[in-house]
Amino acid sequence: MRVRPTLRWTPTEDLPPATTDLEPVVDALHAGGVLVLSGAGISTESGIPDYRGEGGSLSRHTPMTFQEFTGGAAARRRYWARSHLGWRTFGRALPNAGHRAVAAFGSHGLVSGVITQNVDGLHQAAGSEGVVELHGSLDRVVCLSCGRTSPRRELAERLEAANPGFSPVAAGINPDGDADLTDDQVAGFRVVPCAVCGGVLKPDVVFFGETVPPQRVELCRRMVRESNSLLVLGSSLTVMSGLRFVRLAAESGKPVLIVNRDPTRGDRHARTRVGLLLGPALTTVAERLGVTVEEAAA
Repeated sequence: MRVRPTLRWTPTEDLPPATTDLEPVVDALHAGGVLVLSGAGISTESGIPDYRGEGGSLSRHTPMTFQEFTGGAAARRRYWARSHLGWRTFGRALPNAGHRAVAAFGSHGLVSGVITQNVDGLHQAAGSEGVVELHGSLDRVVCLSCGRTSPRRELAERLEAANPGFSPVAAGINPDGDADLTDDQVAGFRVVPCAVCGGVLKPDVVFFGETVPPQRVELCRRMVRESNSLLVLGSSLTVMSGLRFVRLAAESGKPVLIVNRDPTRGDRHARTRVGLLLGPALTTVAERLGVTVEEAAA
């Protein structure tokens, strides 16, 4: 499965209107077997902006593509300079009420699994188990030559040592961990190679234009087939890698429920779309189900 560089989606048909009625979500979770598919919108309340919502990062930022990253050293220098600065903020983000509610549903046996399009690790930090990271995770790094994976913190330390005093002021942080920097701000940044073979290092995430590992795709398909319903949280479903699971659920006769403020590319397949903020909405759902959501870490 290739993540196509589809950056924006505009509705071309009349879509069902959003509702504020959470009862269908409550009913689905009460029945159990709900598979969660989450997108960038669930992390906005943790301070990580989404791509396409109001104020989304695509208004000022074009994500790196795999072809661009592998095509030249200048692109990799720009990526790692921006990502290194962004990691300082991104790596400190904490789970919000939405992540904690999903974890609570899982601990009560109401959720059959979680597939996330996000690369921030916040579902796991909130306590969700068995999360499938469809697009990988920024806390790992992989060598494109020898295949070795290593912790992001290890690379961060090496980049700090290679770039003492690197602390430009960024215009913003993006969902892929990039900081918005100018070409002048990244011009002198030094990229470090793989510590084992000297090869090119890449974050262990699926860039736009790159292929999601087939085994991961098949695992997600199986999770959809074995679920009772699909609950989409905070995703515009613009990218086909997430939308196809919505289509699969709908084709299999499984209810699709979406909680997202804005219209999504999957609305026509959904039983309902709730147009509310995720944190408050999922907290309300938890209250109606009698599920306790852990308080935020102090």
